[in-house]
Amino acid sequence: METFNHKLNTYLESWMGPRDQRVQGWLLLDNYPPTFALTVMYLLIVWMGPKYMKHRQPYSSRGLLVLYNLGLTLLSFYMFYELVTAVWHGGYNFYCQDTHSAQEVDNKIIKVLWWYYFSKLIEFMDTFFFILRKNNHQITFLHIYHHASMLNIWWFVMNWVPCGHSYFGASLNSFVHVVMYSYYGLSAIPAMRPYLWWKKYITKLQLIQFFLTMSQTMCAVIWPCGFPKGWLYFQISYMVVLIVLFSNFYIQTYKKHSGSLKKEHQNGSLLSTNGHVNGTPSTKSTEHNKLRVD
Repeated sequence: METFNHKLNTYLESWMGPRDQRVQGWLLLDNYPPTFALTVMYLLIVWMGPKYMKHRQPYSSRGLLVLYNLGLTLLSFYMFYELVTAVWHGGYNFYCQDTHSAQEVDNKIIKVLWWYYFSKLIEFMDTFFFILRKNNHQITFLHIYHHASMLNIWWFVMNWVPCGHSYFGASLNSFVHVVMYSYYGLSAIPAMRPYLWWKKYITKLQLIQFFLTMSQTMCAVIWPCGFPKGWLYFQISYMVVLIVLFSNFYIQTYKKHSGSLKKEHQNGSLLSTNGHVNGTPSTKSTEHNKLRVD
């Protein structure tokens, strides 16, 4: 196995250049196969989990959901705060920041971004909770693609560009996750649900995040500073893909749902605000209220 890892690392370095030695020996970062294997295990659970749960009762997991979402809210807030304060006080350049120009700040950024990478592994639990609760309609292509790709992308980021211009997207995403996971944590408490009004704005916030990240990445292309351009082009491409997928999700979930409500109103069959028609729960409304993307 060591020989295989050595050959793989040699091949990756011949293709992508030398790895950043500052993360050598850090958990999960020395070799790619563990991250890849964890992703394969995730995909297998996504495939086999619903089959296993098909004839079983869904698990409530309410208390565990509250703790899980609270934990990720706090972790996201920690990462957002540490990244923003480090960049602000360290004098990082907004338009372009190299990976070897501010040693003390760079080291702090690298430590926080390792947690950001590791948080993508923790977030696999989002899907596992869907499976246990039999909310299979929430396990969409977008959901699986986003979760599986982020962990792998950030393994490569941490090994080649673990600081500098890489901070911006992670900072924005951490802020979005504070909003998102706090919402889902509170929504697991029935008494809190009537007061939660900002769900559909989460997707808008995510789209704003992607546009801002793409724009700031373009700044480093226009005003280069030594940050590898290949990474910048990849980042822009990935943001375009996410914008397309999340925009489609938003249109399918909110615009079409809004249009169907107007049509039902015109036909004299208006859904009540609690998702019931003549005292009977509406399946479509229930699914809309539960649908989640992150």
